[in-house]
Amino acid sequence: MLRVAGVGFGYPGRQVLDGVELSVRAGELVALVGLNGCGKSTLLRLCAGLLRPTSGQVLLGGDDLARLSRRAAARRVALLHQSAPAVPGMTVRQLVRQGRYAARGPLGMLRDGDDAVCARALADVGVAGWADRPVDALSGGERQRVRLAMALAQDTRVLLLDEPTTYLDLRHQLEVMRTVVRLREERGLTVLMVLHDLGHAARFADRIVALRDGRVAADGPPGRVVTPGLLAGVFGVAGRVGLDPEGGWPVCYPDHPLPFETVVERDLQNENHIH
Repeated sequence: MLRVAGVGFGYPGRQVLDGVELSVRAGELVALVGLNGCGKSTLLRLCAGLLRPTSGQVLLGGDDLARLSRRAAARRVALLHQSAPAVPGMTVRQLVRQGRYAARGPLGMLRDGDDAVCARALADVGVAGWADRPVDALSGGERQRVRLAMALAQDTRVLLLDEPTTYLDLRHQLEVMRTVVRLREERGLTVLMVLHDLGHAARFADRIVALRDGRVAADGPPGRVVTPGLLAGVFGVAGRVGLDPEGGWPVCYPDHPLPFETVVERDLQNENHIH
């Protein structure tokens, strides 16, 4: 459904992505991981049609996103940004309705009331009972669920999430991750998400794609990708990897940071690079 074909992107004086190749199949949940600044969020914005690649293409169902208007792209791909400024006085209902802009347009947004898509989004994330509460009165975890409902209100088949668990405590991190997994199954969504926590990626994703210096360093199922070589080559730490005794997913035990110049790139590729 989503293909990143040889994509490069940069800003004046700084190349961010360099020849990235990535395919996400329909219904798949893929986690993007890597150090800060490696290009994860930039890649998501390219996949949402908010940025145009300087080389290569981002294809959605065979269509080049660069040829679509932003509104047309938003009718096909929903992006939940890492953070968004609070709007004083806005209610949960009003915020979630903002997700309908791409479908309803400026005139349609003037009509009062929720449509069926909005009502379903509120219900699916479990926030319908808060519809008339001010967003700025909610906790961080509650606010993130509301923002997820706003993304669902775009009513797309592709959902992009940029670090949806950032700034949340452990309980709310798990709540958000389990909600995403449930919605993916119930709605048949294709999900590409940036995750800061490698443990969450290993537990919940079908595949992990690791970026390093703007390139794909590893791509494959968690059980094959999450290794000591990945910890060293992508995250710059020495560590061990075991298996959860009940679920069987990889569990990381980082020990200490490594200087990157001591990492042998050949070992990383031999151990982790899977296509």
